[in-house]
This record gives sequence, C-alpha cells and structure tokens, in this order.
Amino acid sequence: MNAFRKPDQTIAKRVAVAVAALVASVTLVACSATATTSTGTTASSSSSTLASSATAALADNVESHAEDGDTDYDAADATTITLADGASTSSSSDGVGISGDTVTITAPGTYILTGTLTDGQVVVNSDAEGKVRIVLDNASITNADGSAVVITAADEAVLVLADGSSNAITDGTGYDISADDAPNAALFSMADLTIGGTGSLTVTGNTNDGIASKDGLVITGGTITVTAADDGIRGKDYLIISDGTVTVTAEGDGLKSDNETDDTVGYVLIQGGTVEVAAGDDGVHAEGDLAIEGGTVTITKSNEGLEGSTVTIAGGTTSVTASDDGLNATQGSTTTDGQGQGGGGMGNDGSLLTISGGTLTVDSGGDGLDSNGTISITGGTTTVAGPTNAGNGALDSNGGITVTGGTLLAGGSAGMAESPDATSTTGWVAVSFASAIPAGSTITVVKDGDVIATFTTTKETATLVVAADGITSGESYEIAVDGTTNTTVTAGQALAGSMGGGGGGGRRP
Repeated sequence: MNAFRKPDQTIAKRVAVAVAALVASVTLVACSATATTSTGTTASSSSSTLASSATAALADNVESHAEDGDTDYDAADATTITLADGASTSSSSDGVGISGDTVTITAPGTYILTGTLTDGQVVVNSDAEGKVRIVLDNASITNADGSAVVITAADEAVLVLADGSSNAITDGTGYDISADDAPNAALFSMADLTIGGTGSLTVTGNTNDGIASKDGLVITGGTITVTAADDGIRGKDYLIISDGTVTVTAEGDGLKSDNETDDTVGYVLIQGGTVEVAAGDDGVHAEGDLAIEGGTVTITKSNEGLEGSTVTIAGGTTSVTASDDGLNATQGSTTTDGQGQGGGGMGNDGSLLTISGGTLTVDSGGDGLDSNGTISITGGTTTVAGPTNAGNGALDSNGGITVTGGTLLAGGSAGMAESPDATSTTGWVAVSFASAIPAGSTITVVKDGDVIATFTTTKETATLVVAADGITSGESYEIAVDGTTNTTVTAGQALAGSMGGGGGGGRRP
C-alpha cells in the first residue's frame, strides 16, 4: 500500500490560483508572472500521490472482489436468452430454466439477455464456483410484484452493459421486504456484484433501493441512472466506483455502504468516473471509511453531503450542496460531562476528515467541514460557503484543524466559527466582520497593496478563514470588501471567542 505523502508544493512566495467553484470564486495572485501553482491538482502531482491518503485510510479494509477483465466476454461462447412475455427462450438449456415469465440461471457462464419482460423476473441461483456473467443487450425487465433481477446465490456476479445498448430494470410498488435478506431493490444481489461495460442502464426502485448488494458492489463503467424510493445504490460490505457515469435520485441516501460489523467493511470509494447525486438524506454515506480519489462527484441535493467514520478527499473534483453538514466525519455522538450542545462539550471520537488533493467546493446550511475528531488539510483547493445561522460554522471540529498544505477558503456565520490550530504550517488569516457581508460581495486579502486572495460571497458571510501559501504568520493583512478596506487582521490569530485549537462544535454527528 502507498504511504501518506504530502502533495508537491514547490510554490513561489505567492501563489497564482484560479478556482471556478460552485459556491465561490477564489484567486490567489502571484508575486511574479513566473510563479507556478501546485495545490495537489496539477500535472506535477501524480494520481498515485493524490490518492496516497485515500490508500492509507482504506488500508485496513477488505479488498475489492473485482478483477481486470471481469466484463470481457466472447458472444460466440455465450448463451443467448431472448425475453418475451410468455415466450422467453434460451439458446441452450444448460444452466437456464424458464417457467412462465421467470428466467432462472443456475450455473456459472456468460448469458446474453435481450428483449422485454413487462411483468417477470430474472433470477440467478448458482451454487457452483465461478462467475455468472449477465450481459444486458437492449433488455428491459419489469416485475410488478417484487425485484426484477435477483441474485440469490453466486460465487460472484457480473452485470455487463453491452456496447451501444439501452437497458432498464424496474421493480414493483409496495411488495413485502420485511423478512431477513428479502430482496429489497429493483436489482438485488446476495453475492459480490460487479457492474460495467459501455452501454446504459436505467434502474427504478419503486419500493426501496435501486441497486443493492448484501456483499460488495463495484461499478467499473457504463451509464447508470438510478431512481429509488429509499437508497439509490448500496453495497453492504463496500461500494466502489472506478469509472462510468452514475446518476442517482434517491429519497434516502444516494450512495451507501452500511455494514458496521467491524472496521474492515462498510466503506465507499470513488476512484473515477462522473457521479451526480440528489438525495433526501446523505449524498454518500459510509458506516466505515469514505474516500474520493478521482473523478467528478457532484452532490446537488442532500441533508448531509458526505458522511463516514473517516472522510478523505484525495483527488478529483467534488461539489457538495447540503441542507445540513457538507462533509461529516463521525464515529457517533459523544458528550462531555456537564456541558451542553454548542458549548464545545462534545468529545473527540477519533474521526478524521482529510483533504490532501483535488478541488472541493461546499455549500452547506449546517457545518461546512465537520469532524467529531480532527480535520487535516495537506493539499488541494477547498472552498466552503458555510451556514448563515449562528449554531453552525464553516469549519467545525472536536479535535482541532491543521493546515499544512493546499488552499482553504471558508466563509460562514460567527456564532460557532473555528480557526486552524497554531501548529498549522500553512499561513492563515481569520476574519470576523463587524456586520455580515451580503451575498454578491467581493472580499480580498491584501498585503502591501498586493491582492493575496479573493472570495466572492454567495450568501451572507460573517466570518472568513483563508489559508494559503503567501500568508505569513504574525504579519498584518488588510481585508477589503468591494474595494474598500474593512479591517486589518494578523495572520495566525484566532477569531475572538472562536473554537480555534479544537473543541469546536460537533454538536450533531
């Protein structure tokens, strides 16, 4: 496994950075025209470097079952199953049984499904060792009375979306999912499941989840669109997305892994591809570790955006919109004797929120970056448009915030504002405005007439924290709003009455 490695930061005294962010625009102005930029997202940092913190965070987890070539197949060696209401057929009877509108696959091998079942089911029930590979090639499967595709037993299952194909899986409404291990998704698997290929798949989960595996679930490709009454895509042991285009609309969590048996399972890893989630609850939820090391991840709607016992952003481009916390690292709620909510009375539970690379933008109604343990920023570019209510902060930790690399801009309310720790090696300024700055304002950090950083507000902003190369602890900086000097601050000086140095809120895990 790769060890932790700090992203390359060979930067001149001042940095030139242009960030096109969802919630704010940021510019760090170079000292000279020859200054270079390195925030963990440039070509000078390799993908392995960006992912090193994610690799470390996931090092104690069970490994993925997926292997290279899982989605490769030879059509000439496959069994072809043609789906048709009351008239489904198979090119071979070996490993295939058809009873009415139920097609059952009972042996390892490759099976190409084409055609339509308007009220039927495809079942995989294979006790033999070996992969069961199902290729959907313009197949549509709907079951009015339950799950449409059910993998009750298999050594391992692979679902391939054939090149150029358009496929659909839809379950019924209101069927019984109360029994243990009852199929509770339009596409349900009791075995490790891999989904890939280059075609498209639309999944509609009308009763509960869209796609669910009781073991591991890996997505390696395809254009996958999921709509679900509860969770969108769930892998109990783990959920890994390495490529493809995944779009989820869910009333519950968007992406989820919920095995809490031990700390080796229950993790979510996004390595690449394009992921977009609109969720009624968490955008991405992991009972264990949550890591993003590549790709483009957009949470357009959520209660909490990204939540796990550890949360790691190591690369890629991530945008989070949340009505509550944007990013939340938590082991569970803990309190300190005699202290109530909002008073810094919640203890450090050992959670860790790490940002080591990539570009992260957060728009939150609650805390922007929240950890019931510590927050560590070592690279990347992070922009937070935090809360306007005094009970939350743009930055919130129970164990402290350290910034040793990258760029951080975090604006929000004043009531629970937190500053980085004094141990941070990257210079930072923290500003508390006499009156809140309205949306649409341009706030600049200025040193000797040179603009060091610019933050454009998208909502009312009472405090601002800026950490970046080019800021030196102990030196004074002017803060201007729309070109007029508003105040002067000293770098490295925490906000008066703030939660700097740890013990920051964490009121809600």
